Amino acid sequence: MKAYFALLSAFASLVATAFAGEVEIVGVEIDHLREQSFRVSVTLRHDDEGWGHYADKWEVLNADGEKLGERVLAHPHVDEQPFTRSTTMTIPEGVEEVTIRARDSVHGWAEETVTKEVP
Repeated sequence: MKAYFALLSAFASLVATAFAGEVEIVGVEIDHLREQSFRVSVTLRHDDEGWGHYADKWEVLNADGEKLGERVLAHPHVDEQPFTRSTTMTIPEGVEEVTIRARDSVHGWAEETVTKEVP
């Protein structure tokens, strides 16, 4: 009987993790600072559960899929949803739009991305 409850508990934990789902990008702002320097601000929504499952990174890619910059999220945002984080990066001249993707520590990269025009 103890084995049954242990198995049931493990299954319930897996189901709870699955329901947390992938991270969602709910907003992107790109501000031109100077020359090829830009501040990229990304707003994410994710049912962070703590250190075991949280939104942990977003990246900015060019049209060829090359990474132009990233923001590593150093901790869970359990009580702060949605949340916005920014970083400054160089976007080469001639890049007209970028794609932002986000990931979480359990599901990896979310399928949905956001494409944004570079000002």
